[in-house]
Amino acid sequence: MNTTYRPRLSFWQIWNMSFGFLGIQFGWGLQMANMSPIYKYLGASDDQIPMLWLAAPLTGLLVQPVIGAMSDRTWGPLGRRRPYFLVGAILSSLALLAMPQCSALWMAAGLLWILDASINVSMEPFRAFVADKLPEEQRGVGFSMQSAFIGVGAVAASMMPWMLKNWFGVASAAGEGHAIPLNVRLSFYIGGAAFLGAVLWTVCTSPEYPPENLAEFRREKAARPGAAHMIAEIAEALRHIPTTMKHLALVQFFTWLGLFCMWLHFSNAVPLVFGATEPTEPLFHAGAEWAGVCYAVKDAVTFLAAFALMAVARSMDRRFIHAVCLTCGAVGLLSVGFIHGEGQKSLLLIALGLGGIAWASILSMPYAMLAGALPPQRVGVYMGIFNFFIVLPEILAALTFGPLVKNLLGGNLIHAVMAGGFFMLIAAVLTLFVPDTRLGATTLLPVVVEDEGMLPTLTPPEVPET
Repeated sequence: MNTTYRPRLSFWQIWNMSFGFLGIQFGWGLQMANMSPIYKYLGASDDQIPMLWLAAPLTGLLVQPVIGAMSDRTWGPLGRRRPYFLVGAILSSLALLAMPQCSALWMAAGLLWILDASINVSMEPFRAFVADKLPEEQRGVGFSMQSAFIGVGAVAASMMPWMLKNWFGVASAAGEGHAIPLNVRLSFYIGGAAFLGAVLWTVCTSPEYPPENLAEFRREKAARPGAAHMIAEIAEALRHIPTTMKHLALVQFFTWLGLFCMWLHFSNAVPLVFGATEPTEPLFHAGAEWAGVCYAVKDAVTFLAAFALMAVARSMDRRFIHAVCLTCGAVGLLSVGFIHGEGQKSLLLIALGLGGIAWASILSMPYAMLAGALPPQRVGVYMGIFNFFIVLPEILAALTFGPLVKNLLGGNLIHAVMAGGFFMLIAAVLTLFVPDTRLGATTLLPVVVEDEGMLPTLTPPEVPET
């Protein structure tokens, strides 16, 4: 037996282990920017759309903690997390290829369910991957690198229908026998290939460290096999949620209420800003396409902001960073209500650009704050449970926002987007009350391996007495 320590990884090693998120976000970006208009093309009314989105949070609620617990208990030729990256990517790519062929609402809603479940299979282990491979002082960089790739993937996905139409002359009309425009259909086909290719890159270039004591890990797994033990493990983890995670849960709850307001309604609110009311109007198509451009700007800002967060996360309080970024997002969503007419459409780019600053932090800072508070042997299951506080507000939004928008906001989708800014502002304030669990910059986590040569042997760092 050799006791070794997780070394610091180079920039390119962190790049490779994060690259798969480019593909994952290509799938998310196509879904977020296009599903609400697709539902409209297939005949859905505005108050039906939140319920049609219910598949996304429900699959996350069910899939992520189970996949997290399973990956904690997995070790094989591909390692611990990479088998789940690969299976999720294959299933997601197939769903992306099938989505453009939908001709009825029930088909689109069912495929969204499959797509979202498959993306979750890939995504949750990626969060645990950072905690597995990186020492504490590099985790902020690791999560921020994921945010950068999320930004790149989402820019490409969000702009794809617009680029295909304006740069390559692909028609935005549906064509005979189809309800979904041709440029949107081709975007989903490209997304399927991008998803699988990016995840394969990470699987092939980023080996995993074995469990801290592989022989003991195998004995425990053999002694406690089956789904019953996995369910008991999730229940046990729920009973002992770390204090930091409890505080971050409230932050996530209000953050994702705000995000869901944006995702549900922004793509259909932009045509209202332009002055369109019916999905058959050319101005509605122009507004929906411009919403995709706005999402692309948001995600381009996310990419740039992620690198800024890498720089400041080492020296500044992560709570303050996250609160400032959430406030920027809140201001952006609230400002949509003060933009009027197609002539002011450039202001919508600024509004969602501010949202991009928030999005970069949402994808990195909560996880960086959380990772140091989790027991190493349960990172996967706790990252899955943490997803509860993302999907529960989404379920609440899906069940209640339709009637609320129709009856309380008079059907005005612009006001629904503004409500998202209000929720995000609450989350910014709550962030300041999260306990700081960041460890000292020299702390490295021990890893025990059975065979010589699996990892370089390092001398344990000297930690000053306190």
